[in-house]
Amino acid sequence: MSRQLLTSLGLSLVLTLLFESLFFFIVGKRSKWDWLLLLLLNVLTNPVVVMSWYLLRAFTKLNLLLVLVFLETAAVVVEGCFYRKYAETIKRPFCFSLAANACSFGAGKLIEVLF
Repeated sequence: MSRQLLTSLGLSLVLTLLFESLFFFIVGKRSKWDWLLLLLLNVLTNPVVVMSWYLLRAFTKLNLLLVLVFLETAAVVVEGCFYRKYAETIKRPFCFSLAANACSFGAGKLIEVLF
């Protein structure tokens, strides 16, 4: 694996953890268990989504917008299922997952545009 890809995976994960943690606290969540769950879920889903994106982009001619929508939707659904089953204070797990991922994705795109 190239150094550039590893750097990209690491940076994406760190920024996702930062932005989704900020979202978590901004929306008023304070449960340490739910925050740990958020961190663990993103450690599991983010590298899979990012690596899948790079591989599909490099080795297929699939529509990249559809690939992106599919991968992000899969992350939202997986995280939402785990929030529904294990979260203490997240009452609408799929809405929470969608909003947290949208915030993180949007912040990442903003950083790409600015830098």
